[in-house]
Amino acid sequence: MTTKYTEDHEWITVDGDVATVGITHHAQDALGDVVFVDLPEVGKTFAQKDVAGVVESVKAAADVYMPISGEITEVNEALRADPSLANSDPLGAGWFFKVKLSDASQLDALLDETAYTAFSANA
Repeated sequence: MTTKYTEDHEWITVDGDVATVGITHHAQDALGDVVFVDLPEVGKTFAQKDVAGVVESVKAAADVYMPISGEITEVNEALRADPSLANSDPLGAGWFFKVKLSDASQLDALLDETAYTAFSANA
C-alpha cells in the first residue's frame, strides 16, 4: 500500500484500485476538536480537487478535497457517529471515505511522506 498527501492536508492510501482518504495530523491539529463531519454520498463521482466533504471543529470548518478522481464506494459511519475519531486516530479509525480510482496517474502529483512533512512544517 502506498500513502500520499495533498497540500490541502488530506492523506490517501491506495490498495489496488481503491483508496482510503482522511485528514492528516497537521489538519486535525489546526482544526482542534472535531465536532461534525459531512461525508460524501456513496456512488457519487468526484473530480480531483472537488470538495467531497466538510469537517467542522470548535474553531473552524474546512472542506475535504478529493485527492484523486473517482467514485465513492464507502464512507466511515463510525466517524459520522463519533467525529472525534478524526482527532484521536486521523490516519486510522478516523478515515473519511473510500474511493475507486478513475485515473491512478493522478497519484504521481501528490506528495510522499518526506515531501509532505517538509511542506507542513512551513504551513
